[in-house]
Amino acid sequence: MTSILHKEMAYLEKQLLALTAMVEESVQLSFQALVKMDIALAEKLIKSDEEINRMEVMLEEECLKILALHQPVANDLRMIVAVLKINNNLERIADQAVNISERALAVAKEPRVTCPLNLNDMAKKVLAMLEKALDSLVNADLELAKDVLELDEDVDNLHGRNYQLFKDYIRQHPETIDTVLNYLTVSRHLERVADLATNIAEDVIYLNEGRIVRHTIA
Repeated sequence: MTSILHKEMAYLEKQLLALTAMVEESVQLSFQALVKMDIALAEKLIKSDEEINRMEVMLEEECLKILALHQPVANDLRMIVAVLKINNNLERIADQAVNISERALAVAKEPRVTCPLNLNDMAKKVLAMLEKALDSLVNADLELAKDVLELDEDVDNLHGRNYQLFKDYIRQHPETIDTVLNYLTVSRHLERVADLATNIAEDVIYLNEGRIVRHTIA
């Protein structure tokens, strides 16, 4: 690896880690905004997505520049491919944080209804998945990455249970459908974060082992 390529790859990794920190915080705070009905926080998170989008575009452009100027091979090429994919998944996770923040704003405008869904346990598991996925990236920890893959089914089951709870509750309290539907939508957004965290974990395995584990048992 030339010294110039080495510096550019190091810069790329540094910027990717900065983006992971921003995205993880956005997801955590978006759920906090929902729980606390914090309108100011929700609005701040929605606005801050512009910075995440800017960083995502910058990282993609940096990857393409390295590909064009240095034509990396072997491990360097694998790294670039992984960064491109992880970068995209991080931006999509940030979009889900925006969606949750928007649901927080919507719930705040409706008559107060105690959430009948099990969002707290689901959010804890999803945040744990995201943390493990990002830690596996930072530390090249394959065991953490594989843990994420195993947890994804748990989140899918929790979302399925929330859908059943939604139907049962609406049958008894049809007047609350607008508010409770927002909660169900949050459940769907959390499930999507889990899917995207799983994508990142799969990319970490690819980055370190060179094998694609999508649709397989890692």
